[in-house]
Order: sequence, then C-alpha cells, then structure tokens
Amino acid sequence: MTQTYLLEWLDSVVTLTLNPKRNDVNQISSVQLKAISEKAAQETKLIQSQFTNQVFSLTKEKQIRIFLENYHTALIDLLDNLIGTKDENNFENEDLKEASSILISCVDELITFVQSKFTKYLSLDSRIPKTYHVDSQKKIRQKLDKLKNSPVYNGYDKRVIDIIYRELYFFFNSKKNKKVTFRQVFYKKQLVKELEALRMESKGEKLYTDLERLLIYMNFNSREYVNNLTKSISEKINTLQTKAERIDSLHFHHKEFNQMQSHQSFILYPDHQNLKTILDNWFHQEILYLEKTMQFSENIGDLKKINQASTFEQDRVKVNLSIDQIALILRACDESRLLESRSMSMVFKTIVPHLSTPQKKELSYDSMRSKSYHPEDRDKDVAIKALERIIKHIKEL
Repeated sequence: MTQTYLLEWLDSVVTLTLNPKRNDVNQISSVQLKAISEKAAQETKLIQSQFTNQVFSLTKEKQIRIFLENYHTALIDLLDNLIGTKDENNFENEDLKEASSILISCVDELITFVQSKFTKYLSLDSRIPKTYHVDSQKKIRQKLDKLKNSPVYNGYDKRVIDIIYRELYFFFNSKKNKKVTFRQVFYKKQLVKELEALRMESKGEKLYTDLERLLIYMNFNSREYVNNLTKSISEKINTLQTKAERIDSLHFHHKEFNQMQSHQSFILYPDHQNLKTILDNWFHQEILYLEKTMQFSENIGDLKKINQASTFEQDRVKVNLSIDQIALILRACDESRLLESRSMSMVFKTIVPHLSTPQKKELSYDSMRSKSYHPEDRDKDVAIKALERIIKHIKEL
C-alpha cells in the first residue's frame, strides 16, 4: 500500500512559499501569512494523528524504524531550513516574522513528538545539525532562565536546585566542537518541560519530595546529585537512636524508592549507570553494613530487657503461630498504623519479649523483625487464616 507524504504541505510552505531564494516573500499578503500560521497549527495536530496511524499500520520493526528515521531526518532538515532562512533574512514584515516563528515551533513540536513517542526506534546518538543545536540551546536556556526565580522552588532543597542548574548550564557552556547528540538535547528538553510542570511541594511528611521523584523518573544520574541524595537519606537515618531503627527506616526508604517509576529511555549520562541501579546498590550496602555491625554492638539496654523478660517465663503469652507468622502480623499492624510507635523496631522490641511459641520459649525481637521482610506465601496464608478466625469470633460476640 502506497503511503502519502505526511509533510507535503509543510515541506511546500518551507521550501517554496517562504523561501526567499525561490519566491518573492514580500508579495505574500498579511491575510495569506495569517492563513499559513493558522493552518500550520492544524497541520501539526493532524500530522501527529496520521503519523501514529501509519506507524501502527506497519507490521515489521525494520519498516517502522526506516519510516521513523526518514521522517525524523526530514523534520530536522525542515527546521534547519526554517531557522537558516530566518537568520539569513532579517524579515521586516511582522506577519512574515510571526508566520516563520510559528512554523519553527510547529516543526519543533513534531520533532519532540516523534522523539518522545517512538524513542526506541530512533538512533538518537548521532550528532545533531549545528543550526538545530544552537536553536535548541537558545530555547532551553530561555526557559531555564525564566524558571530560575520561580517561587515553586522555595519549598525544595536549594542544593538540589543548584545541582540541576549546574548540570544544564554546563551543557550550554560545553566546547563548540564537542559532539552533541539528539539524545542529549531531547533529555534536556524533557527535563525542562517536567520542571515547568512542577508544583509547590504539598504539606505533610514525605520520604521523597516531588522534585526527587521527578529526578528519579528522569534518571538524573549526576554523581553530585547521587551523593546529595544518599547524604540526605543518611542524615535522616542517623537521627534515630538504635541501629535496628536505622535498618527499619532504610528498608522503608528502599521500599518506597523501589515503587517509584523511572523512564527507561531517559538518562542524563548514558555512559554512567542507571540512577535506580546506583541507589538500589547503595541501599543494599548500607543495610548490610548496619546489620553486620549490629551483631557486634548490640545495645546493652536492649539485651538487659530481653534477658529480664526471659527470666519470667510465666508472664509470657504463648501464640500458636510460628515466628515468621507473628512477624507478619506485627509488621502489618505497624504499617497499617493499628499500632503506633516511633518505629517498627520499637513495636517488636516492646511486644516480642512477652511472647513465646509452641516451638520456642525465648524470642528475639530483632530476629523476628528481620524475618518480616522476607515472608513466604505459606506463612502469609496461615497469618490471614488466623486473622479470619479472630474476625469470626468478634462477629459471634
């Protein structure tokens, strides 16, 4: 099936109608120029729709890749042509200037559409044309300068804001002969777009701010940012009194971190590790270190309480469940806020010394707490059935 050329109208306007080398642009009336501006906006939306339909009509990946790369190249050429014409000809006609600017915006929007929607099919690591590079830098810098003093940032960590701006301005100030790829420019465009959409931080306690979530989603794998984030988490963790509480808090931070989305196609530094990989490894190493050191430096007060509790076996309540099953129930009580305490570790430390199981008289609160992080399906089923028996008895009261 023969496919129509989707950029036919745009191509004709750019290369013929508004090209001073091939047409007397001064003879184009204001009415005609306004009509071109209006049609350009309509064509942009129509092309996006037709573009998606044509891509999905193709069945082979090679066909899709060739189709996309051809249109991507054609759009870059059109944009280069438009920018070059505008720079070479200092149009005095305001309507002509406006029409040219609108066409540049429309073609740029189409390029961003193709790059964001069909990233995996494009070779974004090739060098971008100089004209497109200069224009992209100019637009991103203008948006960034406008954002810099936004009141939205007042509720966020100034250190993080400074890191973002250092990274972006470093890109603008890089050597002129340095290779700049489509991927690099596309990433900066998307990051600035997301920063523009950022809202003031909502009130209430959060483990991660909206800005941190955005940077994790955008795979902002700057070494300076990684160091700042891990330092920030460490500072919060170190305010807790015991190592058991710090381990609990790290597990909680890690769990929340794992639930956050990270875009697989976005990355600030493609040659560095993915941000989620770096931070996931950091969490594992920190938890492992604390667990090992805790074996050699148990809190004396904790040991005394456990030993004291073990001398009064008659005061213990026997629970007809295994240690793993009790651990699951206590963790669920803590995370559902049925039991409120300074930390989950404190819940286990307060309750477990007064419990026993049919298999074991003396229970370690720390060992039980650790087991709650790696539950087995069978233990989940037994714990649920035990809770269902409780519900049944309550209903019969």
